[in-house]
Amino acid sequence: MSGLIEKINDSLKVIREKSEETYEVGVILGTGLGGLVNDIEIEHEIPYENIPHFPLSTVESHKGKLILGKLGGKNVVAMQGRFHYYEGYTMQQITFPVRVFHFLGVKTLLISNACGGMNPLYRRGDIMIMTDHINMLGDNPLTGKNEDELGPRFPDMSEPYANELIEMAQEAALEHKIKVHQGVYVAVPGPNLETKAEYRFLRTIGADVVGMSTIPENIVANHMGLKVLGMSIITDECFPEALKPVNVQEIIEAAMGAEPKMTKIMKSVVEKL
Repeated sequence: MSGLIEKINDSLKVIREKSEETYEVGVILGTGLGGLVNDIEIEHEIPYENIPHFPLSTVESHKGKLILGKLGGKNVVAMQGRFHYYEGYTMQQITFPVRVFHFLGVKTLLISNACGGMNPLYRRGDIMIMTDHINMLGDNPLTGKNEDELGPRFPDMSEPYANELIEMAQEAALEHKIKVHQGVYVAVPGPNLETKAEYRFLRTIGADVVGMSTIPENIVANHMGLKVLGMSIITDECFPEALKPVNVQEIIEAAMGAEPKMTKIMKSVVEKL
C-alpha cells in the first residue's frame, strides 16, 4: 500500500467513527463563503486538527472544519475553510481532502472562491461560473509518482468544469433572477495581489478573473473522475488604468455580501443532481 493510500485510510478511519454514510456531493467553501454551511442539516462537525494528515487553515475567514450532513436532500461533505499554496503547503497537502472526499463516495465537487475581476464587464459583487482555467501557480498536484488506483498518469482536462453542472448553475441563476457571468479563472501563487502589468498580462492570456486557489483541487478531482462545478465571487475590480488599493477586509466584505446569491445557486444545483 502506498504512503498516500495509507494517509487517506488514516483520515477515513477518524471520519468513519462519526459516520458510515456515503456522501455523493463534496463542497469546498472559499474566502468569506462559509455561509452555505447554514443551509446544511449538520450531522457531524470535525475540526481539521482532529483528522490525521489534514493541514490546518491559517487564513482569516477560513474556519477549519469538515461538515457532514444533508443539503437539498443529498448527503454532503463540506470543507469550511480550504488551504492555499501561499500558506506553505505542498500541492499534495492542499488537495489531500479531495482525495478523502472520493473515498467517502463523492462524485460531484462544488468549489467556490473569491477573486479579482479583470473582465471590464464584471463588477464587485458579481458571480462567475467557471468554464475553464489557467494554472499559473508554477506547480501541479500530480507531480511525482502516479497512484494508478486513484487515476491515470495523464488525465484529460478538456472539460475541467462539467458542462452539465454549468448548465444547471445557469438554470438555477435564472430561476432565482441572479445575474451570473461565465468565464476563465487564472490562479497565481500569491499572497500579494497583482501589479497593473500583471493584470494586463493575465487578461491578455485569456483570463476573466484571478485568484489563488481552486485549480489544484480541480486537477485532483478530474484525476479521480469527479465532476466539478466552480463558482467565483468577484471581490475587487482589477482594471489597470483605474486600479485602487484594496485590503483583505474589503475582499471578505464583498464576498460575504454576494455569498447568499451563490449559496442559492449551489443549493439549487445540489437539489437538481
